[in-house]
Amino acid sequence: MAVEYIKDPDPSKKTICLIAEGTYPYITGGVSSWIQDIISGLSNFNFMIFAISADEDNEIKYKFPDNIVYLENKILTAKEKIKSKKPDKEFFGRIKEFHREMMEQHEFTALEWIVKKMQDKKFGYRDLVSTLEAWDMATEFGTLHNPLYPFSDYFWAWLSSHEYILKILTWDIPKADLYHTISTGYAGLISAIAKIMYNKPVILTEHGLYNKEREIDIKRAKWVKGYQRDMWINIFNDMSKITYDYADLSIALFEHNRNIQIAQGAKKERTLVIPNGIEAERFLDLKKEYREDYSVGFVGRVVPIKDVKSFIICAKIVAESIEKVKFYIIGPQDEDEAYYEECKQLVENFKLEDKIIFTGKADVRQYYSFIDVLVLSSIREAQPLVIIEAYLAGIPAISTRVGNVPEMLDYDEDLLADPKDSEKIASGIVKVFKNKKYRDKLIKNNKDKALRFYNKKDLIQTYSELYNKYIETTTSPPTPLPKGEGSQGDEVLR
Repeated sequence: MAVEYIKDPDPSKKTICLIAEGTYPYITGGVSSWIQDIISGLSNFNFMIFAISADEDNEIKYKFPDNIVYLENKILTAKEKIKSKKPDKEFFGRIKEFHREMMEQHEFTALEWIVKKMQDKKFGYRDLVSTLEAWDMATEFGTLHNPLYPFSDYFWAWLSSHEYILKILTWDIPKADLYHTISTGYAGLISAIAKIMYNKPVILTEHGLYNKEREIDIKRAKWVKGYQRDMWINIFNDMSKITYDYADLSIALFEHNRNIQIAQGAKKERTLVIPNGIEAERFLDLKKEYREDYSVGFVGRVVPIKDVKSFIICAKIVAESIEKVKFYIIGPQDEDEAYYEECKQLVENFKLEDKIIFTGKADVRQYYSFIDVLVLSSIREAQPLVIIEAYLAGIPAISTRVGNVPEMLDYDEDLLADPKDSEKIASGIVKVFKNKKYRDKLIKNNKDKALRFYNKKDLIQTYSELYNKYIETTTSPPTPLPKGEGSQGDEVLR
């Protein structure tokens, strides 16, 4: 897909290129909201958005701040438009060398050669995999790494798993003063390519752990089996190692994830913890609304990783203990429509249509004004913004034991449950409902904690200082924006 938005940058400001895969500005959620806050809060920088999407059916979901000067959406599944150029034998020799470097944890000298060659020659993916040299390399690797499985399993896994990587190596990456990738994976690989090509600083901020999340997806996928599964997992792990190696700074939201980053290859002295932060004033002064029913809220996308079905099962259990109770599932339903339909069917099966309300995308403050307790049933989370919001709005939270949540909930076992344990979540809801003294203590302590540790102003100031610090390591003048469809100065939103 071509450039979607371009305007004249402010020449007095440095330019940050944010690399976002499967999030901003096309998918709503915690990570996208965080990106919007960073851009809005740092008006002293120009921002370019280099987005990566799985398909072309995308709609911009956010109003752009004035300091966004460029948006390009690259489609992983798009057909190539590269004229055929046959690679030479040296190229495949370097690919073999790169594989050895990955397995032996060496420096990525071969990767740097491959990146520069691909950026120069623009070998197409089909041109690469259809050569005799590619076939010989695949059979050699299959014999070495996959001796017990049919070669066909290895070959198709090799072909499909390398397709996106080889495509990305041919992409033109816009020039900027600093690259900020919001995950490892394909976004992280792009940041490494930018580092190799332009020698500009790279910052990585991981809200979750991309490779671990992809591992869960792969293990759940029915179409991936045997060595195909192992190869996909290894590739995502390798892309994490590459990202950590080329990032000048790798940021985690909390200490546990920072330790995992280090264990996966990040250099300790180039890691940092910066917790999430939100605009406290938006939630502190909400006017509370009394409702006769006890109100239980779930805030999040209706997708499998949020495990809405476990929340619905929990609602069934709670409804047997609390007569006047309502459950609100607050969040967009269009990301996985099949899963949303399954959730609605489960509500019907439990005959809970009069107790469970799907609100769709909404202003959560409208619901925070009357919700009595917030519930997260996620399979994976990092440091959920919705818990901080609830704390500031005077709402206790109950959650699965994921990411940084146990620390956020003060390791209170009455409020924590293992993923899929709907019964334990339900018991926490009932306890908060029945014990007013306990509930009031939670509300006070949680609000104090949110104000002390999760202030958006501190977050914005920290990133401003980091951007300036790492940009100062390079002395070249600000780089011009690339030409997209339309000339510089055009504002194009499609």
